[in-house]
Amino acid sequence: MKISVFIDGANIFYMQKDELKWWINFEKLLRWIEKRTGGEIIDAYYYVGEENPPDTRQQGFLTALADIGYSIITKELKIIVLDDGREIRKANLDIEIVLDMFNTIENYDLAVLVSGDGDFERPLRLLRARGKRFLVMSTKRFIARELKEVAGMHFVDFEDIRGEVQKDI
Repeated sequence: MKISVFIDGANIFYMQKDELKWWINFEKLLRWIEKRTGGEIIDAYYYVGEENPPDTRQQGFLTALADIGYSIITKELKIIVLDDGREIRKANLDIEIVLDMFNTIENYDLAVLVSGDGDFERPLRLLRARGKRFLVMSTKRFIARELKEVAGMHFVDFEDIRGEVQKDI
């Protein structure tokens, strides 16, 4: 079985920081997926917003991911100034993730989506209609209800596999 992995970088960053309170080792994650599914990862994509000029810590992280084998897809962060003067940094890459899922659909049998974003509910339904299998990885408290409902038994909670994918301290 051929597997493609699609990681929503912003979603997984905040999931780790705000919900899990521990960090994922992204190389261990790929090995865990292969072990769990019995398949072979043929592509792994990591989507993330990028500051201009790039943040050196983020660049180091992205270089490490590329060295592991991830394809890095970036988009420049937009700065949105709210009425009260606060700034929000945003680079929504949901469209890029969905486009890549469908533009590479002939290359894989199983799509692994690492995100809890409810915007992926419809694309997963369409993948299923096209005969593709999928697995959603997030946490029970960080996944949107509609995404959890479409995933059903094809959902993995990071809390359940912490010992196998946690980054060594």
